[in-house]
Amino acid sequence: MARVKVRGLGAIDRRTAAARALIAWRDDLITDLGGEKAISAQQRAIVELATRTRLYIDSIDAWLMGQPSLVNARKRAVLPVVRERTQLADALARYLIALGLERRVKPMLDLATYVTAKTIKRSETVGKGTPSTEGTA
Repeated sequence: MARVKVRGLGAIDRRTAAARALIAWRDDLITDLGGEKAISAQQRAIVELATRTRLYIDSIDAWLMGQPSLVNARKRAVLPVVRERTQLADALARYLIALGLERRVKPMLDLATYVTAKTIKRSETVGKGTPSTEGTA
């Protein structure tokens, strides 16, 4: 967790299933916000904080599930890590609320705008000496 705090998500071994699931969750979150090009730098920072917080919560959950009991019988109290996990979960909820809970869809181009953009892109490619695909079957 210390490496993640310093180096970010680059410190995670992306070969593991847990890391792939975490990266997929982050990508889904960005997609729900309208995609990479639609989010601001501030939103990207909150997404990164939310992703790290989710990593910490998942790690704590895995550790907690391995414990024989969540209650310290001698003190008759819940383990302190349960309280800390709850605080992290609350922080994650605040990050997600700050990003907005509704899904944002990328704005769709109308058909005429799409065709015009593709035509311009094709003519730029043809103008650079790339063989045209028009007229071929």
